[in-house]
Formats: sequence, structure tokens, C-alpha cells
Amino acid sequence: MKVSISCFAILLLSNGLLFSQSKLNTFLKPSDSLDTKRRNTVAITEAAMASATLIALNQLWYADYPRSSFKTLNDSGEWLQMDKMGHVFSSYQLGRLGANTLNWAGVSKKDQLLYGSTLGFGFLTVVEVMDGFSEEWGFSWTDMAANATGTGLHIGQELLWNEQRIVLKYSFHTTKFAKKRPNKLGDGFSEEFLKDYNGQTYWLSANINSFLKTEFVPNWLNVAFGYGAEGMLTGEAYDPLFLNQNRKRQYYLSLDIDLTRIKTNSSVLKSIFDVINVIKVPFPTLELDSNGRLKGHLVYF
Repeated sequence: MKVSISCFAILLLSNGLLFSQSKLNTFLKPSDSLDTKRRNTVAITEAAMASATLIALNQLWYADYPRSSFKTLNDSGEWLQMDKMGHVFSSYQLGRLGANTLNWAGVSKKDQLLYGSTLGFGFLTVVEVMDGFSEEWGFSWTDMAANATGTGLHIGQELLWNEQRIVLKYSFHTTKFAKKRPNKLGDGFSEEFLKDYNGQTYWLSANINSFLKTEFVPNWLNVAFGYGAEGMLTGEAYDPLFLNQNRKRQYYLSLDIDLTRIKTNSSVLKSIFDVINVIKVPFPTLELDSNGRLKGHLVYF
């Protein structure tokens, strides 16, 4: 089961609108040393939001399906692994969010990684256990591996480079497949955005200057490698109810912008850039699918 991300940074921005511009900048600027009030605010807010989300999932999602004794399942082959990419992305972004909010509170780098970067893995582990007690799903070890991969990508880069040189991003476009099965793939943009794997693309966006150290490339310019899939009406490739699926993997090469590397003295803009940096910026893109077809997109979402 894929869970959407609740952005604590957005909450900070909305609360900050009550302040003047100068006070808002001061409020959003990370503390140079440990600020216990900020740390406690982060801990209480994240705990409350996580608890509320889990309660809502239990009441609005799991309550519609029978409970069962704890069980596991092997869903590694479903949806051409697009659901696993969703787990990697969610775990990475929640971990990044957790570390960034602790950095805002002036928490030490070690504790940012220990208690912040693991936020996604911890939260998604609880969700996975809830799946294990549902008749409809089950505890998936491959989901857990994907969650660990996302967390590891964030922590590993901080330990290796003390920065995120490679950022996980997301893009989406509507497809014809959702209309063929709206109950499963979503009915309307807001549902399709989360449910229609055919329109989702996950990107590894690598900062060029972080690796090449050149003056000829803007510091914010990235090269992005994407993965997507299409032609899926069900998780299984050979579903007797959907025999004519033309499923294929898609690999992409494009450019991107790391908004967090755009220089500004405004803490407000830095916070906004940090929040929306989860979305891949549309650029001309090359696509190679698993059938060997190469195609160019003038602008790809």
C-alpha cells in the first residue's frame, strides 16, 4: 500500500503567513544551535501528524476490509515494480523532511540522521504491519526493502558527501488507462495522481557540479534519470480479466533543476524551494522503452 506524504514544511509556511516578512524569515531560518522549543515543536507535531494519519488510515481505509491474522505476501512482481518505486520515494522524502525539520531546530547532525532521516522508514513500517493484519493485503518484505532503500539513499549521501547530490523526484501525467479502470487507477486527477502507476515517473536527479566541479554549468542544473511503466490495468501481468495488457517499462534521460541550490537570502524562498523540490521540472526528454523504441518528448511531465 502506498501512502502519500504529509509535508511538515508546508505547515510551517502556512503558520508563518501570520508574521511579517522579516519575522517570517527569522522564524524559518535554521537555528545555529539547539533550540529546545523548536525541537519539542517538531517532535510533538510530527508525532501528532503521524498518529492522526495512522488513525485515519485505520478508519477510512482498513475498516472497509476484513481483518485477518498476521500474514506476509510476495508482491515483488506487481505493477512492474512501480509500487516499489513509490515506497522508495516516500521513505526518502519523509526522511529528508524529518532531517530538515530537525536541522531547523538546531539538532546535531548525528541526531538528524538518527531520528530524522529514519522518519519515513519508521512510519512506513507501521503501515506495513497494518497491511499484514488486513485480509486484502499482507506484510511485504519487498516493500520493506524499498523503504530501507529510500532511507539508505538519504543517510548514505549525508555520510558520504554531507549533502544530497542525488535527489529522488516525482512527475505525473494523466493517461487513458485510468478511464478503463477508475475504481483501481483513480477517478479524476487527484486520485489518479496517487493511484495511476501508468502516469507516474520516478527520477534520480543528480547535480552536475557536485560531481564535475565545473564553472561552465550552473550550480542548480541536474541531469535526471527516470523510470516509469505503462499499459497496466492490474498488478499482475496475466490477469484473466485483463488479457490484452500491453505492459512495458520506460527509461528516461532529461535535465532538471535542483531548486534548493538556487542562491537566495530569503528563508521563505528557501523553504518554498525545499518543499516543491520533490517535483521534477519539465524538460525535453528522451525515452527508451522495454520494446526497444526510442522517442523524444519536447516537454515531459
